[in-house]
Amino acid sequence: MKKSNHRRQYPLLLMLPFVLLVAGFELGPLLAMIKGSFLSDDGGRVTLEQYVTVFQSKYYVQGIRNSVMISLFSAGISIVVALFAAYSITRYSGKTRDRLLMIANMTSNFEGIPLSFSYIILLGNNGLFTMLFARWGWDVLAGFNLYSWTGLVLVYVYFQIPLAMLLVYPAFYGIQKEWREAASLLGATSFHFWRHIGVPVLLPSAAGTFSILFANAMGAYATAYALVGSNYNLISLQIASLVASDVALRPNLGSALGVLLASIMIATMLLNERLLRQWRRDLR
Repeated sequence: MKKSNHRRQYPLLLMLPFVLLVAGFELGPLLAMIKGSFLSDDGGRVTLEQYVTVFQSKYYVQGIRNSVMISLFSAGISIVVALFAAYSITRYSGKTRDRLLMIANMTSNFEGIPLSFSYIILLGNNGLFTMLFARWGWDVLAGFNLYSWTGLVLVYVYFQIPLAMLLVYPAFYGIQKEWREAASLLGATSFHFWRHIGVPVLLPSAAGTFSILFANAMGAYATAYALVGSNYNLISLQIASLVASDVALRPNLGSALGVLLASIMIATMLLNERLLRQWRRDLR
């Protein structure tokens, strides 16, 4: 019995360095950010003035609203496209499927400054496609501005769709072939099968993926900074400017914005989980 306990404790001891590493790089900065958000600019007293400043400023409120709207739209578009794309991948043979998943994996990691730079080269004011379409007399990009809300959503969707595909793809294998055959024998059409069986099976995975995409878009910084700089108001850009700026250095105010950003992400995931639980209860 003692030998069995020692064998169980040994792997736990091996995990201790990893736990300490996670605590140091995850919990440490998080606690420091929460602490800093309740301090004055000089750090001499505990106060709520940082949060009061955020909610009284139309500029910071607009940044939060812009980030939430872009995240919702990009996550919503990405999850819809990814569901159809992931289902299409399951219809291919093994080799083709593996190659498509490899491409999706590579594309999901292509973000940040390289992605923004690529879009600027292709769809910027003097981009390749912009100049070609103008020369050919096509009005495909008429009124389109890459350095705007629409451009940001387009760029976000580019790296959100492959990530969503990789996350929802395994869920399609949870739909058994026998279920389709049984539904067909009972006279159910393809529409009824997906409505009553397929969608309920996929919904938990899709909802969880939506939460991940929303959080991913909310926290995106390098992509937005390289594309619009300080010309568009986003909460991630405001945090960076307050923490690393040479002009308006207010790290405690940046910490308050960071706490609000994390709170929005956590609240979205909790709301998502609650709605899912309610939906499952209604189905029963």
